[in-house]
Amino acid sequence: MSKERLMNILLSPVVSEKSAMAADSSNQFAFKVMADATKPEIAQAVELMFDVKVEHVRTVNVKGKQKRFGAMLGQRNNWKKAYVRLEQGHDIDFAGGGA
Repeated sequence: MSKERLMNILLSPVVSEKSAMAADSSNQFAFKVMADATKPEIAQAVELMFDVKVEHVRTVNVKGKQKRFGAMLGQRNNWKKAYVRLEQGHDIDFAGGGA
């Protein structure tokens, strides 16, 4: 896989109460990823971007919610979420500050 492809796999971290609890309890981090990304690509992208070792990856295809705009019915885009578990002793610090 090309380095350019790996750099574009991860779109953003998913910041929620559920993802924070998963990070604290089981060393898992959630990312919004490209819809056509595979599990090996996601693992390589996380290892490249954050210099950590990935134990395994689980993915979820999130269906877009239906929303009403007055009389019109619309739908948000579908997207893909990846839960990445890191090996023991590895961690990702999104805050960037060491204290």
